[in-house]
Amino acid sequence: MRLWIYAIGHMRGTPEGQLCEEFCDRARKLGRNMGFSTVALEELPVGKQRDAATRMKDEAERLSARLPDGAHIVLLDARGKGMTSEDFAEMLGSLRDVGTKDIAFVIGGPDGLAPLPGKKAGRSLAFGPQTWPHLLARALLTEQVYRALTILAGHPYHRA
Repeated sequence: MRLWIYAIGHMRGTPEGQLCEEFCDRARKLGRNMGFSTVALEELPVGKQRDAATRMKDEAERLSARLPDGAHIVLLDARGKGMTSEDFAEMLGSLRDVGTKDIAFVIGGPDGLAPLPGKKAGRSLAFGPQTWPHLLARALLTEQVYRALTILAGHPYHRA
């Protein structure tokens, strides 16, 4: 299964960006032998439109165009459902085990995420009821992906 993270905004050169790269690299190495052939993070630029609604629509269109056909889509949204790390690992393992080819996590821009044209999300995920800066949300997601793979592998990283 290929695991994709699509996000609006760039974080090159930031501490959060370094953290994301570290966890993506760890997940890639661990996931190769577990049926996770790809762990990738793709960033798209923030829209330049002045109006927030127009900007969000543009960002959603660009995100939608990048998503692999047939991907299981998970939106990161403060109104989504929270999951324990174990539940998150179970979700990834179950999707892999039923032959899901692609899972795509989608993080909108600073104004949020408009509906993705032509795409239907499989679920919405929240990292608690707080609003997180988008760069931290990416860092949290990449860490949870790595943690999920360690849980599936029986690795001691997760000690809950």
